[in-house]
Amino acid sequence: MSDKRPPDFDDRFRDDLAHLFEWRRDVRRFLADPVDLDLIEGLLAQACLSPSVGNSQPWRFVLVEDKAKRAAIRANFLRENAAALEDYENERRRQYTKLKLAGLDKAPVHLAVFADRSTARGHGLGRRTMPEMLEYSAVAAVNTLWLAARAHGIGVGWVSIIDPQAVRETLAVPDDWRLIAYLCIGYPEAPHREPELQRAGWQDRGHLKDFLFRR
Repeated sequence: MSDKRPPDFDDRFRDDLAHLFEWRRDVRRFLADPVDLDLIEGLLAQACLSPSVGNSQPWRFVLVEDKAKRAAIRANFLRENAAALEDYENERRRQYTKLKLAGLDKAPVHLAVFADRSTARGHGLGRRTMPEMLEYSAVAAVNTLWLAARAHGIGVGWVSIIDPQAVRETLAVPDDWRLIAYLCIGYPEAPHREPELQRAGWQDRGHLKDFLFRR
């Protein structure tokens, strides 16, 4: 019989959890070493423990294993990255060209995460006034996956410079699935506590006082 008592999260656990948050980074530089797919499936099972509106569990995970499809995703990124460069001028443009913005070439695992906007799960609970809660629920699953992966020494990188409609077409998913994240997953070349964009001088991290308001 399983133990139903709630766990006792002690100070050591809380300290370790705080360190996990600190070391959870958006990884772009991966080793080519393979990752055990049983481990990946275990991490996805943990991601499915995430909260979701109405217990709808709208996340849909697509492992992209086909080489041609991966090549199409990479071409998608290159097109959108070139277009994004045109938004910047002068020093920012120079900085942009030096940024490492995706780990598509070396990451052994590619994972697309979608939100199924037609799901009958949850019976519509909590979505009448905020239907976008389905997408937010899938984002919560991505964050859970990110943290769970880091706890195993695995890095995750979120590729957002990408045309979501083209991704949907490449992966031939249903029309009602909205792309939430295209993730690169693998062992990082070197773990870092500071975000890569901070190390590259693109943007420093803010402080709580910048984001907290009282009414």
